[in-house]
Amino acid sequence: MKKFRKVLDGLTTSSPGGTGMGSPSCGSAAGTPTAAQTPKEIDIQETLVSENFQLCKTVRHGFPYQPTALAFDPVQKILAIGSRSGGIRILGGPGVDCYSQHESGAAVLQLQFLINEGALVTACADDTLHLWNLRQRRPAVLHSLKFNRERITFCHLPFQSKWLYVGTERGNTHIVNIESFILSGYVIMWNKAIELSTKTHPGPIVHLSDSPKDEGKLLIGFEGGTIVQWDLRAKKGDFRIYYDEAIHSVSWHHEGKQFMCSHSDGSLTLWNLRNTTKPIQVTFPHGKIQKDGRKESCKPILKVEYKTSRSSEPFVIFSGGLSYDKAGRRPTLTIMHGKAITVLEMDYPIVEFMVLCETPYNNEVQEPYAVVVLLEKDLIVVDLTQSNFPVFENPYPMDVHESPVTCTAYFADCPPDIIPILYSIGAKHKKTGYSQKEWPVSGGTWTLGSHTYPEIIITGHADGSIKFWDASAITLQMLYKMKTSKVFEKPKPGDARAPELVEEDPFAVQMVSWCPQSRIFCVVGISAYIILYRFSKYDANTQIVSLEVRLQCESEDVISPSENENNPCFSEPGSHSPQPHQQHPASPGSRTPEGVKDSIPCLKVKDRVVRVPPGYQSELVIQLLWVDGEPPQQITSLDINSAYGLVAFGNCYGLAVVDYLQKTILLCMSTLDLYGATDPYQRLTRSPRRNRQSTSEFCMRGLSNFYSDSKKRIRTSYQSLTELTDNQQSIDMERSKSPTSVCVCSVGSPVPVHYPTSLHNDPRILPEPVASLRASHCSPVFYLLDNVKGPGRKLSLPTDLKTDLDHVNGHCTSPTSQPCSAGKPRIPMGPEGPRLTRRGPGRPPFRKAQSAACMEISLPVSHTEESRENSFSRSRSSSVSSIDRDTKEAITTLQFGESYGRKSDAHPTPCLWVGTSLGVALLIPMSIPTDHEERMEEAVTIGPSGGVLMLKGSVTRFSFLDCMGALIQSPYEVWRDPNTAEDPDRPRKRKLVHFSPSSSQDACGEGHLAVVCSERQAKVFLMPSQSCLFVHNITESSFVLRADVVSVCNSVCLACFCANGHVMTLSLPSLRPLMDVNYLPLTDMRIARTFCFTNGGQALYLSSPTEIQRITYSQEMCDNLQEMLGELFTPIETPEAQNRGFLKGFFGGNAHNFDREELFGEAAAGKASRSLAQHIPGQAGLEGMKVAASGVVGDLARARVALDERGQRLGELEERTALMMTSAETFSKHAHEVMLKCKDKKWYQF
Repeated sequence: MKKFRKVLDGLTTSSPGGTGMGSPSCGSAAGTPTAAQTPKEIDIQETLVSENFQLCKTVRHGFPYQPTALAFDPVQKILAIGSRSGGIRILGGPGVDCYSQHESGAAVLQLQFLINEGALVTACADDTLHLWNLRQRRPAVLHSLKFNRERITFCHLPFQSKWLYVGTERGNTHIVNIESFILSGYVIMWNKAIELSTKTHPGPIVHLSDSPKDEGKLLIGFEGGTIVQWDLRAKKGDFRIYYDEAIHSVSWHHEGKQFMCSHSDGSLTLWNLRNTTKPIQVTFPHGKIQKDGRKESCKPILKVEYKTSRSSEPFVIFSGGLSYDKAGRRPTLTIMHGKAITVLEMDYPIVEFMVLCETPYNNEVQEPYAVVVLLEKDLIVVDLTQSNFPVFENPYPMDVHESPVTCTAYFADCPPDIIPILYSIGAKHKKTGYSQKEWPVSGGTWTLGSHTYPEIIITGHADGSIKFWDASAITLQMLYKMKTSKVFEKPKPGDARAPELVEEDPFAVQMVSWCPQSRIFCVVGISAYIILYRFSKYDANTQIVSLEVRLQCESEDVISPSENENNPCFSEPGSHSPQPHQQHPASPGSRTPEGVKDSIPCLKVKDRVVRVPPGYQSELVIQLLWVDGEPPQQITSLDINSAYGLVAFGNCYGLAVVDYLQKTILLCMSTLDLYGATDPYQRLTRSPRRNRQSTSEFCMRGLSNFYSDSKKRIRTSYQSLTELTDNQQSIDMERSKSPTSVCVCSVGSPVPVHYPTSLHNDPRILPEPVASLRASHCSPVFYLLDNVKGPGRKLSLPTDLKTDLDHVNGHCTSPTSQPCSAGKPRIPMGPEGPRLTRRGPGRPPFRKAQSAACMEISLPVSHTEESRENSFSRSRSSSVSSIDRDTKEAITTLQFGESYGRKSDAHPTPCLWVGTSLGVALLIPMSIPTDHEERMEEAVTIGPSGGVLMLKGSVTRFSFLDCMGALIQSPYEVWRDPNTAEDPDRPRKRKLVHFSPSSSQDACGEGHLAVVCSERQAKVFLMPSQSCLFVHNITESSFVLRADVVSVCNSVCLACFCANGHVMTLSLPSLRPLMDVNYLPLTDMRIARTFCFTNGGQALYLSSPTEIQRITYSQEMCDNLQEMLGELFTPIETPEAQNRGFLKGFFGGNAHNFDREELFGEAAAGKASRSLAQHIPGQAGLEGMKVAASGVVGDLARARVALDERGQRLGELEERTALMMTSAETFSKHAHEVMLKCKDKKWYQF
């Protein structure tokens, strides 16, 4: 049956009605020429081959998501952060930023550096210890040890020791040899550690440390309040302390005579080893004495550090301990220095903190100089050397998530002057008050690689802010920040339009468009507006020009259909009785007598002259208007061209073109009217009666929560989360349903049915009553992207029906459930120009449009927020030739360029390429005056639609090649500062740079190639004949989320990212598959929204709400990656221990001759039980080479990297040898001089 249907589809596609739509026979070929013969003059030598491509991760920027652990190497001065997902981030000096991932994905519980050894031990939640080698640029696991019967709770590694103490949940202490990663037979059992008379279990081990006074004594802290000092030689306890309150942490005084504990009641206890029966001091730092004499209850002190200083009193630093009575207080870090108590309030909960000290030895005066505080969403370092405790300025880009990221853009090979200019302007707005000292985490080395070029990343955020980042040489530094919300007035509480605003984030950035050459910047906001910015190095007083566009269908008189009487499921309690809508002339900002808003924008632009600082300055704001109580739909596509002076944008209703030079609207037309007589679809006639649904009750919904912990999930045009059921019965039923029918069901809620009128005329519809439909019988028009394999599970909503979804997040957003209309008649054009019509039934505000680039449906397999964010599905575009006329066709992509609008054109002219959600590519020719004065005065004329090209699925990308296969760039205007003083004698003129298709191909004749990519296939057309030269079906089971034509290895290719996680590249123009890698097993909404390609074989996406992951798909960059990364380990001499003096050493009793090998080695302690832990050898090699690096190329790359590292080591050895030889020669010279000087002297002359 499937094959037969495919044959029918092929016959339908190749029907005579497809004239003007390209070659009809190019529907099933894969990268091969079609029936249309390739002209002889098109002979392009393609240079790209599969060996040019390899996919690997390069670097990760931002703050580690959901951090859990912290460690610091005081000699190497590098910092490690562990996360809940099993990631490790290692940070050092500038450029030293490394990310590694545990294969298990288990949360990191604790991190321990082997100080100055270039190694790191991690303890994970799956009770596994891992040893990481940091002496290579990409850390790798050398050994792993999996505990089978006990849960790891705490680890401790003494300085310069190879024996790791491991505490467990049962209260036992095991010892692991770091070199072999094998358990010692020496075990401290919990029942041996405590007294035999104790009746209760002491609880898990929460602390282990060796005594600063004697390394042979181990202090063990149990959660229940028991503390034991264990003599490792005698294998017995020296003393035992039993305290009433639970213990959270312990910290030694450097002399080893005292230690401090923090407890669950908010107290700190100080103990002296001479008398352990009771603490010598008990303090409640934040507990005040109440009127009745009792102390107020306090929160637990989770960690305390007790550090000594030569020049001042000791520091006691702890987190927590605040009183319970003050609700809403922020998390605090308290610093007690003598009698002074300083409380530092944090913006986020404290995960871990660590005091940085001058010495790595625990028996010396510690001299603390800074505190590293790891928060849930930030990393700060406090300067302890100054009395006001300022923070250091963080050099890492840890504030990517300052406001949730809603969109990204990536630009490689930018003009070299743009980065210094942006940095100089952004530096003027930096915060002050930081510590004047250098950032203390300064370890590692990094050099600027030879393969560097200017790169810029732009991030848009939920609060309307835009950030420009310098991404050159795989680093990330903030350049410039701007706020789009400054263009608008702040909504007042009494404002009539305030309730209709997006509740949480009305200024959230939806998409950006930037021309680096002309420095013109466009921002699309979620409240249906576009802001155009120009760049200036000078401040100015400006008046913001505002244009209002009515890009929405108009309401008509409606009558309740008779079907409503026969189908009781269409009506629900609270539904409004349909009333005829009366037309009222509405001026901007007016309301109809019924209170329905009409012709007003969502936000109010500042209408006064405002002072704008240097940088990007707003010039024009375009806003879509409310129409008859319905809010404007989100903008789904945007393109700007500085040479033409035009901005084009579209949504699910139609297209608008604005001349931003003359500040006029050139075109505002529905998608249906764009076709004219070239409409490729046979639209059904329209039912004359339908029910109108009021939308006056709706208000703009806030952005969905962006973080999985659910404070905010950004609702952009991609997201529409719906809970559904699916089964085999519904799969069979889908085959008998009309492609325009949809029944949306919500789990655990009533079943509203959206039922187009055209269903009654479709003979394929089963004649069973609509009311009998239940959740298990819904038309399964969704594709589920979950872990279940097989084609039967992948169901998708047809693209043309996505706007009929009234269920978001499993809840009905419509007060009524009404039948949809079947179509709409063409409205004749009046004197005002083309007018639009809209569907009668109201839709929720900001309904997602039905296109590949603008709407997704999330289908969670469970009810958790995390699962909702990590699963989604996309539609398959309807391929039927007869569709419901009421189907809205969204504008999904736009591209300005020099092209041939019609087959008969002899020369290229400015054109606008328009892609729609039904797989149609339209060419709209334009006539733009070339003279500067004429351009500013005469109107730009836009002709009727030219060619119409067809593809499968929603169109996602256009690009143009000349007949030599080179990429044709869009024309642009050379930047000039708009605020510089003009010379009246020499008026400035616009300087334009054009890349005409015919200018670079004298020998190739006229014409150019157009690359058109949809969510299912890619085609290459020859212009102006519009014949299809090559076609490739990219995917059948999934869909393309992002496609770009990019430059790689001095050539161009088409790079695609699919919803099933595949990253693939195709050659141009032949569309041969060059690479197809299953990179991500499951694509979540965040990645779908932020994934973007750029030139040079690079791409990026938001791997978590706080992190940007950059990847490369270029073999050349993978080979050079080792050169670009920083070195984590640098050879440094370990500082020598201080000379304690004879008397202090003699009376102090410090046993320096303690030999752990003698106690814990196999000869003395024997072997541990094999069933207790399992040793797992690590996988040698570099993690970056494991991803998609197979075969000879991967082996050669690994060998090359190994040789490079060996060469580096040999080079260092050679330098040291040369230094020693020089030193020896100098010594020999001085000795010879002394000998000559003393040669002839007598003994009494000395």
